[in-house]
Amino acid sequence: MKRTLNCSGRLVDLSSPKVMGIVNLTPDSFYEGSRVQSEKELLLQVEKILLEGATFIDLGAYSSRPGAAELSSAEEFNRLIPQIKSILKEFPDTILSVDTFRSEIASSALSEGASMINDISGGEGDAKMFDCIVKNQVPYILMHMRGTPKTMSSLNQYQDLFLDILNDLQAKVQQLKSRGLNDLIIDPGLGFAKNMEQSYQIVQHLKSFEILDCPILIGASRKSMIYKLLNCEANEALNGTTVVNTLSLMNGASILRVHDVKEAMEAIKITKQIKL
Repeated sequence: MKRTLNCSGRLVDLSSPKVMGIVNLTPDSFYEGSRVQSEKELLLQVEKILLEGATFIDLGAYSSRPGAAELSSAEEFNRLIPQIKSILKEFPDTILSVDTFRSEIASSALSEGASMINDISGGEGDAKMFDCIVKNQVPYILMHMRGTPKTMSSLNQYQDLFLDILNDLQAKVQQLKSRGLNDLIIDPGLGFAKNMEQSYQIVQHLKSFEILDCPILIGASRKSMIYKLLNCEANEALNGTTVVNTLSLMNGASILRVHDVKEAMEAIKITKQIKL
């Protein structure tokens, strides 16, 4: 499996798992602790994430929680682009990932200094996204999802959960690699058109995705698959998140996308002590 990423000329070694810290520029993201409402809050949050050991910052301006309303491209641009400038002015060495499915937003973000794109739609949300990624030759997080955040909860019927997801991702991986893209990360999309049981099956059998020969990213942080199972709220789901992150690491995850960086770094440190 490929174990390095070229992020704007910086080589990131994934032979040791890395953490991606989440920052949301949305007023309605499911976890309140990830939202920032001012430039000061944003920079303090980014500083905290970096000091705690994250390799990547993932910045999003479009809520992807189940049932979330759609957001215009203009509003996404206005929320996102000025904050990219602020982050990179204050923390110029930040490896900034932008969470968007729109090619025009991705292109603008990359031109402002973002280093990678995290596309929850896996190229389904914008037919021009693959062109943008190939042209810019940046790491691309290819996630599996069906439908949109508004409709995905009703689209979790699979003939064969793993085969259906693998076939979808495999076709896209082959397409992008055939066009010369070197840095691909795959995300099976926990909770995105998967119910609770399906999400845990994916964590349990995560090694199935190694056949794609791409680093695997897992985003389980404080999701409903955790807090609904534990009968609590998202703000009480840190312990459950750490358990799922640990299981994901033991089953082959290379990147953890999280709200709580310190705890994820501790999970990595401990699992590295166990010879897997």
